[in-house]
Amino acid sequence: MKFQFNNDLPHQRRAWEATVALFKGQESCAVPFSMPQLGSLDYGSDAGTANRLQLDETDLLANLCDVQLHNGLKASTQCDKANLHYTIEMETGTGKTYVYLRSIYELNKAYGLTKFIIVVPSLAIKEGVNKSIQMTKDHFGQLYQNTACDAFVYDSANLEQVRNFAESSHIQIMIINIQAFSKSFTDPSKEDKANIIHRSNDRLEGQRPIELIAKTNPVVIIDEPQSVDTTAKSNEAIKSLNPLFTLRYSATHKDKHLPIYKLDAVDAYQQKLVKQIAVLPVEVQNDHNRAYIRLLKVRNSKGTVEAEIEFDAFTQSGGIKREKKWLKQGADLYERTKRDIYEGYVLQDISAEPDNQWVSFQGREDFLSVGEAIGAVDDDALKRQQIAQTIEKHFERELVLSPKGIKVLSLFFIDKVANYRAYDDAGHPMAGKYARMFEEEYLKQAKRPKFQPLFKEVDVTTHVSRVHNGYFSQDKKGLWKDTKDNTEDAGRAYELIMKEKEKLLDLNEPLRFIFSHSALREGWDNPNVFQICTLNESASTIKKRQEIGRGLRLAVDSTGNRVEDSNFSVNTLTVITNESYTDFVEKLQREIEEEEGIKFGIVEDYSFANILVPVAGHEPEYLGQSRSEAIFDYLRQQKLIDTKGKVEDALRIALKNGTLTLPAEFQAQQTAIEQVLKKLAGGFDVKDARKAQAISLKKEVLLSPEFADLWDRIKYKTIYQVDFDVDRFVAACVQEMQFNMVIVKPKFSVSLANVAIDVSGVSATVVQETTADYVAHYDSLPDVLTYLQNKTQLTRRTVARILQESGRLKDFTKNPQQFVEKTLEIIQRKKMHVLVDGIKYEKIGDNAFYAQTLFESEELKGYLEQNMLNVDKSVYTHIVYDSDTEYQFAKDLELNPDVKLYAKLPSWFKIETPLGSYNPDWAILVEKEGAQRLYFVIETKSSLFDEALRDAEKDKIKCGKAHFKALDTSVVFAQAKGHEHFSALLG
Repeated sequence: MKFQFNNDLPHQRRAWEATVALFKGQESCAVPFSMPQLGSLDYGSDAGTANRLQLDETDLLANLCDVQLHNGLKASTQCDKANLHYTIEMETGTGKTYVYLRSIYELNKAYGLTKFIIVVPSLAIKEGVNKSIQMTKDHFGQLYQNTACDAFVYDSANLEQVRNFAESSHIQIMIINIQAFSKSFTDPSKEDKANIIHRSNDRLEGQRPIELIAKTNPVVIIDEPQSVDTTAKSNEAIKSLNPLFTLRYSATHKDKHLPIYKLDAVDAYQQKLVKQIAVLPVEVQNDHNRAYIRLLKVRNSKGTVEAEIEFDAFTQSGGIKREKKWLKQGADLYERTKRDIYEGYVLQDISAEPDNQWVSFQGREDFLSVGEAIGAVDDDALKRQQIAQTIEKHFERELVLSPKGIKVLSLFFIDKVANYRAYDDAGHPMAGKYARMFEEEYLKQAKRPKFQPLFKEVDVTTHVSRVHNGYFSQDKKGLWKDTKDNTEDAGRAYELIMKEKEKLLDLNEPLRFIFSHSALREGWDNPNVFQICTLNESASTIKKRQEIGRGLRLAVDSTGNRVEDSNFSVNTLTVITNESYTDFVEKLQREIEEEEGIKFGIVEDYSFANILVPVAGHEPEYLGQSRSEAIFDYLRQQKLIDTKGKVEDALRIALKNGTLTLPAEFQAQQTAIEQVLKKLAGGFDVKDARKAQAISLKKEVLLSPEFADLWDRIKYKTIYQVDFDVDRFVAACVQEMQFNMVIVKPKFSVSLANVAIDVSGVSATVVQETTADYVAHYDSLPDVLTYLQNKTQLTRRTVARILQESGRLKDFTKNPQQFVEKTLEIIQRKKMHVLVDGIKYEKIGDNAFYAQTLFESEELKGYLEQNMLNVDKSVYTHIVYDSDTEYQFAKDLELNPDVKLYAKLPSWFKIETPLGSYNPDWAILVEKEGAQRLYFVIETKSSLFDEALRDAEKDKIKCGKAHFKALDTSVVFAQAKGHEHFSALLG
């Protein structure tokens, strides 16, 4: 099996396009520099190639602000050319490694940049990046033909790699972990303690490797910067690379620097770019017969030592509830709980020393360290039940997904390696208690009749030992052990994990259950992890986001292609945990708030700035900062948010009931504004797996004459032809260039600053800034005709017509690079629209259609009280809805007496378009009393904010209209914002 990569996923394209747009107006950046010649003392030859950046800070800031506005981020007010740190925030599982590798090629194509260094925090991530480069080599080779690229992992024993990095004129990618060049800054005076990269080397004529690297002005890409530049020494190390600029990629940035793109956890989930998360808690209910006490945390608050204790106390109604309280020395748990079984439990001592935190009780031998408990359920029994639930869930997924060519994997996080694999006195390996539990529970589940189809030709008793394995650090003797990252022992495990990524997805490979300690905390994931079981201790330092991140990526099938499903019938990650659903969700949401800076329930004054506003006869423009602030002020005046932007219940109610009113000037953008507010007003949506319910097919509806009548009109497939009207296309490009294309001359920037010197240091305050145009004389101009022809795949004649008829060629000499960029942007945008405007669909024939029986093979599952609505008129017993819009629309269809029946169209119902496949929302049969039947296909998707996505969605809807028109003129295809709009269509 080989992974396949989609080269045009919209969320990834926006990320690398944001990076390229930062340097709009920049010409080729390659420049030679002098370096020593091997075996010679000649230091004067131009043997190396370096990056360079010609734009001034004014241009860089203008480009940055344009990018930020486009991506809905608050505009920066300044940027320092000598210290450019750009931040790209992408949720785990959405392809950030692919994005920054793609950005390398795009920056090379646009500006000729060739030197790139990827800095990583750990051996695990280093191996993961190297593996990603190997996996994408053929993919990028096809996309960027004739573009040579060398990538290597820095090895201090092979410094010829560094020389080649500096000498080569084509793309060079160096992967290096921060530890390989940060140690030197601990004691710079002692060269023998420095990393080899900072030591003089005879093979480089006495130069230090870092000096050669610094001369190339590399673009530095930092993977997981929150783990890379954690200290001042790390920052010094990064600066020693002399980066042209730095691109920082993570889902959890601590320092946002200059943000250019943001795809947070909520966006990724709502856009279905990652798996849905379901939580399956394994808890003991109503077992309060012992004095349960757990030590959660210890703190020293203003000289007073306190312990956070969890215990069971009476409620006012007489029931028992588990509570958490901060208690001081001398606290009596009997007084706190009013329960006899706690009599005598008085806190005697509390230790808050780092790595030695504990509590003791008066007159008792009970001694609790952080994370430990007394009176709790038998820990082994709880872990066994978690393992059993994981195996059962795994088998259920295999029954559904294996026939579709999708391998199912489950991952266990454990507390100690010895609990899975131990060694006897002679050093021979033997199964730990978790391994024994697993095999015992696996054999029990395999005997159940419902799972027999999975074991038709398998001897389960011999097969069980082959389906599970552990990935742990190994010493030189091959013994597994607990260890931290970035050690030689850990490296042996990571190499094995990374190299077998594809093998794990082979259906013929028996391994399906993976046990891990520290090795899989970061840097490794697998798209087909569908279950994650947390067997680690309560006090584990592994965060929820680290755990779920190992399985968030969308699944792939046996051909290596991603599986996309609109209802999460495939892409659901179930977390089997030993804590309550509520606790899990609260912790996950708190981590997202802390690490991503998302303020759930908070509206910012810039939240609406990048909403698009139509402009008659022109391209849409952004709402902008000032109008965004006006909306913010209005919401505050109406007491829908407080003075700090916190969402009030009144706003949540208005959004839920559809009763939000806005000033007249913003009513055209009501839908887009509401969508922003719904995201900000809500939280992170995690499903409760205990409430999962399979949805049944209603055969009486599916087989009814009415549904057959509707389905027979829409089920057929079509092919399309594109009538590309060259004259109309040229005219559209010409009009756009004449009226909307602005080309500005390069300019000088002059600043005057006052310098102050005082006890705090030296500072400068800019008091005056001026700019002046200058007339640039170019020795040669780029071949604009050939360049545009290659980029657009248009004929040379068509490109020449556009340039000549626009009358703008005189602007080419004013600023050649800007002219080429803006012309290309216009041509590509207009080409897409003309392709769709001239599209014609034709029914393939009577034998090419979506069979009605496909509904019977569709497995639907929803979550009670979360995303499913009980209905009567549909093909299924319930509607699984993706948004409040769909929920309300389905409710209204149920109440409308004229609606005979309807169906939410499954994800396999697709219409092919030049922009990719399109899946409409609803098929509806209306039968008014005394009138003929009416047939509808309705699109209810809300508008998307991003300009490219919005245009693509509009064009797909145009294709949908043409498709259904070709099938049956009695079918009305329309877009409806809600039921009120749909009712208007009914007349």
